[in-house]
Amino acid sequence: MRKRTTKQFVAALIGSAALLLAACGGGDGGSSGGGDGDEGKPVIGGSISVGLEAEATGLRPWEDSCSAPCYTIMTTVFDKLMEGSSEGGYAPFLAESLEPNAELTEWTLKLREGIKFHNGVDVTSQTLVDMFEIQKTGAASAAVITSNGLTSVEVVDDLTVVYKLSKAYASFPADLERAPLGMVFEPAAAAADSEGFSRAPVGTGPFTMQTRDPDNQTVVVKNADYWREDADGNKLPYLDQVTFRPIPDEGTRLDSVASGTVNLAQTLRQATIRDARATAGVTTVEFQGNNTGGGFFNTKKAPYDDVRVRMGLNMANNQEAVIVALGGEGISAAATQWFSPDSPWYSQKAADAYPKYDIAAATAKLKEYIDDPARSDGKPVGSNIAVTLSCPPDPTLIAAMQVVSEGWKATGLVDVELTQFDQATHINNGIQDNTDAHCWRWGGEGDPQAGIAGFLADPAKAVGNFTNWEGESAAVAIAAKEEAGKTIDPAVRKAAFETVMIEMNTNAVTWYSGHTATAFITQPTIKGLTSWTLPSGVRGVGLPGGEGRIWGVWVAAS
Repeated sequence: MRKRTTKQFVAALIGSAALLLAACGGGDGGSSGGGDGDEGKPVIGGSISVGLEAEATGLRPWEDSCSAPCYTIMTTVFDKLMEGSSEGGYAPFLAESLEPNAELTEWTLKLREGIKFHNGVDVTSQTLVDMFEIQKTGAASAAVITSNGLTSVEVVDDLTVVYKLSKAYASFPADLERAPLGMVFEPAAAAADSEGFSRAPVGTGPFTMQTRDPDNQTVVVKNADYWREDADGNKLPYLDQVTFRPIPDEGTRLDSVASGTVNLAQTLRQATIRDARATAGVTTVEFQGNNTGGGFFNTKKAPYDDVRVRMGLNMANNQEAVIVALGGEGISAAATQWFSPDSPWYSQKAADAYPKYDIAAATAKLKEYIDDPARSDGKPVGSNIAVTLSCPPDPTLIAAMQVVSEGWKATGLVDVELTQFDQATHINNGIQDNTDAHCWRWGGEGDPQAGIAGFLADPAKAVGNFTNWEGESAAVAIAAKEEAGKTIDPAVRKAAFETVMIEMNTNAVTWYSGHTATAFITQPTIKGLTSWTLPSGVRGVGLPGGEGRIWGVWVAAS
């Protein structure tokens, strides 16, 4: 059986700052029962096992690189200051309100009263100040701070702080929804033992850490003192215990759900969604949004420092064949930008600027480079270009990279070496510039500024600029990014993001396959995956990018 979630769009970051960012009243309750249709009343208690596509590299929000598996674990232990809303944009979660000044350079945040960490320490405004001292040097958070210009966090009263930025930054709420700045951790425990904190994190979340055995299992148990209730007065979370198991092999993960070894599992692979749809006794809860598969070139490294090479490789990328190899035929549409065609941020002009598949044109472009005596790789005129293409060792990704490789080699001018590393290593290689041509996923359901800001930041200061794109070719895109950060006007921001996507396409710093559907594959008794709500009672954003909010899940009677 298949369920499709309703895609939630971000029509604007802030339609009305006070309306969107202030808490909507109604206390801390909110219905977490029900999904797409009536799922019945939540059942209290029980335990489940969750299959993840990979192990989390660590559980320190400020330090560790984090993708869908990591977020799925961390949202059980940590609460975010802001969270994605089905009504678009972001709404307060652990925060009670967030309001900008007119210049968008100061953001005043008020915390909810009475919140405690798992170790009994109160959450106050000083907590956020002390967190900032750690975040300033965190491997993940320092890059975000560089991008958004955050200079200080200052106490107003016991529950209120002001975030001060060096520039206008309309997307600051988006940063408070992501782990590096948005997940609230106990700063004294983090400062005392950073490595130990990764194994035994202390947050305010609905579960507490029981055991952390990397590459085997992570077990969290119900936080009996959690601050939230549902609309019927039931204490959240519903479950008593959750066990997370990394199962890197896609087929094994699907089989684990079908056999009952785990109760649900995430996937970001189109072939697995296809296979799950055909598997008896499981349900797929799917989400198709602004998540784009493809990859990037390290523009600081020859031969990828030459736009002729990047453009030629792009033109030799047979997107439709790659989508078939990924198992996405009939599921994924070919991508031309970070935004899907039904997104309010989608640009037809950017789509028109994306390099079209054309082997003859690709060959001509690459030949310009190899016949140039000044070619940047220092090789003899006329000799082939050497390309290293890296991607994790998932079978569908291996198949897709073979298709990409064959397309490049079809020009007769490119020699390709394929390398595979586990996902955690692959991500870290991207962050540490240990890359050539590197497969990647782009975009997300949040405000585009959050991802674009890091992507176009100074590569010497920000890990998010994986391509190291800079100089004159990036100047127009950077100016557009800055313009988007200075306003909450949706039309102005859309035009700015359009410019960014056009410049990325004309400079060929990335290549795309298709828009990536994600899913949770579940046993039929698993409920509540998409029906979780914000403290205001408004429904949340669902399952963006394969990130689950397991605290809303419950198990129905068989």
